[in-house]
Amino acid sequence: MKGLLFSGQGAQKVGMGKSLYDNSPLAKSLYDTAEDVLGFPFKKICFEGPEATLTETRYCQPALFVQGFAIASILRERGLLGDLRTALGLSLGELTAYCFAGVWDFATGLRIVAERGRLMQEACDAAKGGMAAVVGGTLDEVEKLCAAFDIDVANRNCPGQIVISGDDTRVREAAARAKEFGGFKLVKPLVVAGAYHSRLMEPARAAFEQFLAPIEFKTPQLTVFTNTTGGEISAPADLKAALVKQVVSSVLWEDDCRAAAALGVNEFYECGPGAVLAGMFKRTDATVKVTAISEFSEIPPAA
Repeated sequence: MKGLLFSGQGAQKVGMGKSLYDNSPLAKSLYDTAEDVLGFPFKKICFEGPEATLTETRYCQPALFVQGFAIASILRERGLLGDLRTALGLSLGELTAYCFAGVWDFATGLRIVAERGRLMQEACDAAKGGMAAVVGGTLDEVEKLCAAFDIDVANRNCPGQIVISGDDTRVREAAARAKEFGGFKLVKPLVVAGAYHSRLMEPARAAFEQFLAPIEFKTPQLTVFTNTTGGEISAPADLKAALVKQVVSSVLWEDDCRAAAALGVNEFYECGPGAVLAGMFKRTDATVKVTAISEFSEIPPAA
């Protein structure tokens, strides 16, 4: 059985989606629709940058959503997803997974992603947040480190890799003094716009909850998972609540991957740039095959 993985923020790169747009009428239609829905020069930002603009939360989230959805759509068009069982995504990618699973249509999903990105950008601008990657050490040691500096565990990505998040000064202090709290190999501050999946995103969470309230969510047609628990989820009300909570909660990506593999899914397509998720999945379960796809040339031929 097959599954789909969708990228999260940080995977974006200038030029993303250009080869899809140039070679696939289906992808071209999706990108043209996105430009109309979003009301800004979406294609130019994706294809030409500059990098500083594409990196802004309000732009990179729709960029990753459209590229991931386009790749998955081409795979389906080519008859490569006949035994598709599940779709899951890291952070922003969770919304792409829900959309491909039929929770909402593409245009609605795009509006949701755009508003999420806009609200998170506002939260980033309002508070100087930071994040750091923690390599090595135990979860208990990372939690003690976070408690000591009043910051949060943001991502549990895979064995030996956790991300912490919070006030930028506190995150940097934690990184500098990390060896006092555990056997960490490396604690490295990341170049990010804000403290994602931390309490500093609370203004975005509250506003996002209000935005989602009137939007209809449907039961997914594929098995999907929530980053907030690492478990399967299906009831429309639960899906909505999970997306709201995810803005300020830890992303339990390792748990999501283990749960998806437990379904018997042994082959995944990673839809998005960077092959980051493939690397994480390999560290979580090396028996599962993950094919990373970013460019049109990397999409397998029709079955």
